[in-house]
Amino acid sequence: MSLSTAFNIISSSFAANAAQTAVVSNNIANVNTPGYSREVANLVANPYGGADAASVTRIANAALAEQVSTSTAQAAAQQAIANGLATLAATVDDSSTTSSTSGADQNGASPSAMLSNLQSALTTYEGSPTSTSAADAAVTAAKTLAQSLNAGDAAVNHLREQADQDMALSVSTINSLLAQFQTANDAVIGGLASGANVATAEDTRDSLITQLAQQIGVTTTTAANGSMSIYTDSGVTLFQDTARTVAFTPTSSYVDGVTGSPVTVDGVPITGSSSLMPIQSGALAGYATLRDTLAPQYQAQLDQIAGGLINAFAEGDQTASSQPLLPGLFTTKGATSVPSTSDAAGLAAAIEVNPSVDPSQGGNATLLRDGGISGNPNYVYNTTGDTSYTARLQQLVSAIGSTQSFDASAGLGTSARLTDYANASVSWLQGENQQTSDASDYQNALITQATSALSNATGVNLDSEMTNMLNLENTYASTAKLLTAVNDMFSALLQAA
Repeated sequence: MSLSTAFNIISSSFAANAAQTAVVSNNIANVNTPGYSREVANLVANPYGGADAASVTRIANAALAEQVSTSTAQAAAQQAIANGLATLAATVDDSSTTSSTSGADQNGASPSAMLSNLQSALTTYEGSPTSTSAADAAVTAAKTLAQSLNAGDAAVNHLREQADQDMALSVSTINSLLAQFQTANDAVIGGLASGANVATAEDTRDSLITQLAQQIGVTTTTAANGSMSIYTDSGVTLFQDTARTVAFTPTSSYVDGVTGSPVTVDGVPITGSSSLMPIQSGALAGYATLRDTLAPQYQAQLDQIAGGLINAFAEGDQTASSQPLLPGLFTTKGATSVPSTSDAAGLAAAIEVNPSVDPSQGGNATLLRDGGISGNPNYVYNTTGDTSYTARLQQLVSAIGSTQSFDASAGLGTSARLTDYANASVSWLQGENQQTSDASDYQNALITQATSALSNATGVNLDSEMTNMLNLENTYASTAKLLTAVNDMFSALLQAA
């Protein structure tokens, strides 16, 4: 080996050492930076027998990164649903924490508990049919029950409005993240084409994917030129060379029967009943499930309870003319007939105690005992005016516990006693709330595990990096000694000449 060759090897050694030291220093500086992936300098042999730093590789693990993204999206969806159901559960007081399956046992504000109170008040009135205070108490219990249904319906509509607003915010966030992703993706493509270090841009891109997953479930693919494409978990393209447009038109107010707008990607619906490829995860999917499925189902249950009450307390014709049933204790404004099980939409919001039996509205509470609440004399049960008459009160108490028909679309069966149906509604809400809460906890645990595994595989281990730095320092010292030795040889050669 000639001395000039030795100098070339020494020079390349110093250069390679400097490149490696810069990479290790950068790793150490970013040991606590979220989303940072460890970098490694790649060395190649040069013509002189030394080594040059050819490139810098970013350590990545696609499988673990995909697991983090998937778990993040699933957890976000479950958390969004759990938060919404917890709000609904608050309308039935302690139904979100109790282990009881019966709202009547909860001492709360659920329609089930209020129905139990009404049944008790009617039984008391039946035992003291001459008591004006017992009659007033029964009417008050009925009013409280109607108000609990009104409040439950209002809570459902408010929840749907809030979910709709959250969907709008989520869509705005998604579009912003996609725009940022395009900038990072272009930087990766351009850097790879020119041979530049693109690790920082790739870190940014991965971070944006995780942020996107919080809003919407995504999958990714990477092309040969380094460009990454993003798809929803249902397969709709969100980004491919350019960002797709995610659109949503908010609905400001919700009542029974109002259907919110779908979220679309370039016009393709990804939420709602019209979607052929609905998204399954991410906060956006959770909000859509709340707005379009769970909240309307609970609202339908409240409507069925309201319809059951109107029917259970309806008055029948007591003459031979056999006229249709008319609303009795419970009615809706302007109603002239009782509703069918399939025509109950909006009843929970509209149900009220008939003004003719409500003393606070100038009514007579004893009509509850005697009948004729509808104002039609043919519907009076106590035709003799007997103050100890109890037959009608017995009918009402029995009607609460009698089997009725309910619409299957509410999800609680088609035949049940009104009390059991109301209890089942509370139990359904309680069960859905607990189930989504448990699912949220489980998915968060998966995120922790997946994130830890990804960090172990691609993150910076400070001990390892400090060891690498020490090795590089020793290598530098050895190279410096070699330089001194070669320099001494040159000096000796020159002196000999």
